[in-house]
Amino acid sequence: MNKRITFSEAGSGLGFFALLAIAGGMVFLGFLSFLYMEHAGHHVTGMNNQIVWGLPHVFAIFMIVAASGAANIGSVGTVFGKKIYQPLGRLSVVTAIALLLGGLLVLVLDLGHADRLIVAMTSFNFKSIFTWNIALYSGFLGVMFFYLWTMMDRSKLAKSLYKPAGYLAFIWRIVLTMGTGSIFGFLVSRQYYDAAIMAPLFIALSYVLGTAIYSLVLMAAYQWTGRELGDKVLNRLRYTLAIFIAAVLFFEVARHLTNLYATEHHGIEAYILLNGGIYTFLFWGGQIFLGSLVPMFLIWCKRLKNNRVALGAAAALAIFGGASLIYNVLIGGQSYPLILFPNAVVESAYFDGAINSYTPSLPELVLGLGGVGITFLVILMGVKVLRLLPESLADAVADPHHK
Repeated sequence: MNKRITFSEAGSGLGFFALLAIAGGMVFLGFLSFLYMEHAGHHVTGMNNQIVWGLPHVFAIFMIVAASGAANIGSVGTVFGKKIYQPLGRLSVVTAIALLLGGLLVLVLDLGHADRLIVAMTSFNFKSIFTWNIALYSGFLGVMFFYLWTMMDRSKLAKSLYKPAGYLAFIWRIVLTMGTGSIFGFLVSRQYYDAAIMAPLFIALSYVLGTAIYSLVLMAAYQWTGRELGDKVLNRLRYTLAIFIAAVLFFEVARHLTNLYATEHHGIEAYILLNGGIYTFLFWGGQIFLGSLVPMFLIWCKRLKNNRVALGAAAALAIFGGASLIYNVLIGGQSYPLILFPNAVVESAYFDGAINSYTPSLPELVLGLGGVGITFLVILMGVKVLRLLPESLADAVADPHHK
């Protein structure tokens, strides 16, 4: 790492306390929403017997996947020896921890009875991918804290463990995201899931979400603290984001072309791509156009080179595209009827062959935003009490090849 780089905490002031109040307010409202759904029951949500994973699960999976991608920034500096990324590692790890905590809290509080988590933690069914993920999520937090310690402690022991911790973090987050994607890949009963490509798709998606969120956090932190942030660092993040967006687009094209080749998937493909209403709109408008093509244009357009507004817009749109993908996979996949008997018509009074409807409720949205508030709060407190931010990331400081 460049010896000229020094780290320090963010200062306090009216702006800090205003952001703290906003984050705290989001967390408080999310907690009230949890209490309301806990007391009244899940009938106050849009979820039902057909669509059992709702908007809170979209928030939870979004933040869990993004946490893995945010940790990638630190891994690139450690595992691949890219010195320009090494000063970004501390904030990268704290952002990953914050995202995972926010996502897991939403997931736990949406169980209806949060105490049911005890059952999941004490009764293990190793044939279930959910059991694997409990170990992966809790282990990820431990690995990230260990990795952060090796970055920040100046002792010889910490320095000697820095590389091994980086490799462990890199491998763990890959396996974690693969496990999250495999939740859907292993569910053979749903026509829109049941695909091995879900694992690499979610790995690529984690890179997009993590890089986009980290870019926004980094720019906001340096704008808030009045520190210098050079174009070299931002351009590395900019072009990395574009490559990952293209990778997600590639996996999505491969997934849909494979489904279109198989006759059994023609129904779900027609539903999502042509006549699925909101799901079709989110696929073409949210995921493909606004979430993929427009961000890549904003990044690769030569006239917008070094334009930070364009990078911020590209990152925000990439986040929207990733959220659209997860919403379509999670909710859209459940809305299509189960094919219980292939090549047969099943008719009954219990939703057989019927498209399942779902409308998110306000408590679900507020609970999800409460998880975002947790993430926001952890990052705020992290940059305030820990030395996470380099005092300068000017090109002359951060770029080892600067002349």
